Amino acid sequence: MDGLLPFPAHDWLSAAQVLFLLATAHALADFPLQGEFLSMCKNRRLLTLRADPARPVAMWPWCLAAHCFIHGAAVWAVTGCFTLGCIETALHAVIDFLKCEGKTTFVQDQMLHLACKVGYVIIAALV
Repeated sequence: MDGLLPFPAHDWLSAAQVLFLLATAHALADFPLQGEFLSMCKNRRLLTLRADPARPVAMWPWCLAAHCFIHGAAVWAVTGCFTLGCIETALHAVIDFLKCEGKTTFVQDQMLHLACKVGYVIIAALV
């Protein structure tokens, strides 16, 4: 393999399989691996509203970063491509920040995440 992802260019069946794995890894990282703690503490608006001394507002960037690194590692694990893992980490941070700021809905957030995975696979399948 000399392409971006672990399948030859124009192998659409393999691309679909990688997309399935990326979507499954996303579901695992966004739901059971995120948990209530990261879900709440990555959101500065929620931390401000709750005013819990055990969860200071200043922790939100660390929690958002931790959540995004989990996603980046999941993409790296599925694809074997460190660069895509880094891209996923950055894109996931932007997308989740927008959701936490109330700029997007839950459904829009999930669709943007899925669009990233589709984009990775399409680009890799064409290379």
